[in-house]
Amino acid sequence: MGFEQELDVYLRARFTLIVLVTSEEERALQTVKDVCEQSKRSCLTWDVADGFQRLVGKGGSPPVARDPLSALEQIEKSAADCLFVLKDFHDCWGNPQVKRKLRSVAQRLKYTKTSILVTTPVATLPEELKDDAVVVEFPLPRADELEAVLERLTQTPGVKVKLTDLGREKLVQAALGLTASQAQRVFAKAIVTDGVLDDRGIGLVTEEKKQIIRESQALEFYPVTETLNDVGGLGVLKEWLRLRERAFTGEARNYGLPAPKGVALIGIPGTGKSLTAKMIGGLWRLPLLRLDVGALFGSLLGEAEERTRRALRLAETVSPCIVWIDEMEKALVGGDLDGGASQRVFGTILTWMQEKTVPCFVVATANDIARLPPELLRKGRFDEIFFLDLPTFEERKEILSVHLMKRRRLPQDFDVERLATLSQGYVGAEIEQAIIDAMYVGFNAQREFTTEDIAQALKRQVPLAVTARETIEALRNWLREGRAQSASFQEVQQAEQQFVPLQLELET
Repeated sequence: MGFEQELDVYLRARFTLIVLVTSEEERALQTVKDVCEQSKRSCLTWDVADGFQRLVGKGGSPPVARDPLSALEQIEKSAADCLFVLKDFHDCWGNPQVKRKLRSVAQRLKYTKTSILVTTPVATLPEELKDDAVVVEFPLPRADELEAVLERLTQTPGVKVKLTDLGREKLVQAALGLTASQAQRVFAKAIVTDGVLDDRGIGLVTEEKKQIIRESQALEFYPVTETLNDVGGLGVLKEWLRLRERAFTGEARNYGLPAPKGVALIGIPGTGKSLTAKMIGGLWRLPLLRLDVGALFGSLLGEAEERTRRALRLAETVSPCIVWIDEMEKALVGGDLDGGASQRVFGTILTWMQEKTVPCFVVATANDIARLPPELLRKGRFDEIFFLDLPTFEERKEILSVHLMKRRRLPQDFDVERLATLSQGYVGAEIEQAIIDAMYVGFNAQREFTTEDIAQALKRQVPLAVTARETIEALRNWLREGRAQSASFQEVQQAEQQFVPLQLELET
């Protein structure tokens, strides 16, 4: 059911107090006007600056009321089949008299055909009004609405347009997640920047969209530059992702395939969980949105939940996309120290993950499984749970090659076999750091760095396998219990057999 149908149902069902949450007042009022015109219902608006104004319908002069109490009194006297839209009325809720009067009027209108609709940018209601009001979220514009915005703009005299049909479609898709006003400003900027609106505007709209999404405070738009070649090892996980590379296409929907829900990447720090999240965006060529859960929390009661809903709603509008929740155990499990806000945010995200119907693929990473509640990892939240262990010998060779090529060096110029043996028990991040340390040595000696430089850098490090031995063993026990699938082709037991001699060697 679209918003127009939902609002019409509420009005016909005689809901007396509707709270419409939106920052797009102009577009919301136009939609309300359309609904009232179709149902032949009168509509008046009121605000503290202009008082009552007629939006839909004919009749005499609208009532006169400059303060909120007088406005509510005039609404109470009305006997017509009318919708009253109170703009920014949430600013008046701090007044106990206004709050009490609004509640009383809403209760007395139950058996009339008069309703009140309050437009507000926030969904925080006073406790006294929660039983009397229904809260409705005004959705961001759909692709066809953004197409209409673009069409109006291109009809402006003097505007040059050289968009192909595919370019127009991609331009509108790039603008999804923006409000109508934001989209219009971004389209206009593309025209002014290039002097003409063509396929080059797609990149500009995407860049502007990144900035606007950042202003949401909880979502960050990540560029998708990583590929499968940037991630060493993890063969099982890579194969799983390849099989779902076309999962969001119309071809997959016609075949009857549901869109994948997401994966949980659990394991040892430094094994490439965050890098894998970025790689998925590059492999599937989908927008990657990182949910910064720490930015969700505010000082006001209910502010965290509102920011969470707004961020998830924005992600749904941008869909198909990838939503990356990094180190979720640190961000989502805060105990009772924050008044329960973290638990409520966690519950909101869990419910969304379970109930979402839009193609938002969730990539959740975690290092400490002990702090994750059982309900997070149960079936239905994720399609698969992968465990990222210490890299095996072959994976370490691949990781070394990846990082050498990333720094414009040929792996065959180094003894990768020897380095893979020396880096037994090291995670990918530690191997990368050893290469960087070796490069500093070579750079300061004014020569090319060598295998021996990397070997010495590895020996100077104390790997995580030693400093966090108990934590790693607990994670491996969790895997052995069958709670996740190994992300690597080789069996975990082989890695464990390599791991024990390493400890003995380091300890001696």
